[in-house]
Amino acid sequence: MRVLVVDDDPDLAEVLSGVLRYEGWEVRTAHDGASAAAGARELLPDAVVLDVMLPDTDGFAVLRDLHTVLPGVCVLFLTARDAVEDRIAGITAGGDDYVTKPFSLEEVVARLRGLLRRAGMARRIDEGPRLVVGDLAMDEEAREVTRGGDLIELSPTEFELLRFLMRNPRRVLSKAQILDRVWSYDFGGQAHVVELYISYLRKKVDAGREPMIHTVRGAGYVLKPAAGR
Repeated sequence: MRVLVVDDDPDLAEVLSGVLRYEGWEVRTAHDGASAAAGARELLPDAVVLDVMLPDTDGFAVLRDLHTVLPGVCVLFLTARDAVEDRIAGITAGGDDYVTKPFSLEEVVARLRGLLRRAGMARRIDEGPRLVVGDLAMDEEAREVTRGGDLIELSPTEFELLRFLMRNPRRVLSKAQILDRVWSYDFGGQAHVVELYISYLRKKVDAGREPMIHTVRGAGYVLKPAAGR
């Protein structure tokens, strides 16, 4: 599970990030609107903990920008303001929940878990290193992949590519994003590497079955459950 923490107080952001990492989640921090937008594009978070008051903008504007990149991301607002009008503004802007400062760290974790469960990510939270998309399953610790119960043998690079796709089901991932996360390459001139390994994965994951790996012309690739799953 990936969480982006956006707060202009570096100490608070670091404490909160430490608690979330202890939960086993991947966490990145940002301290203003500009770095939040950049962090969201790189991390592709499942949830964002977002302070309403930021030095260069407000959290509502950041949320609007986030939704252009990640329309389904869960957002938990943090604020020192407890007025009913502020809560309504946060929810109206597209936030999913609202916590006022000072807050307990346990409350933030509990609320995030609740948001992610309601968003349909409960299995990823509860099963730890096991990722499941339709009938495709990956045990990250054992490094085993099955589809419909059948074991699929993957090379280390194929495994990392599939893991990135499975951590972002139904999200279109560009070749640049895939290169950055799987190979740590800059995009220039390396598109053929992604195309080649996507073709390898298709031969192993989709062979003789309803396809799960799809090309979105001009945008990238998306993994989603096969029809009827």
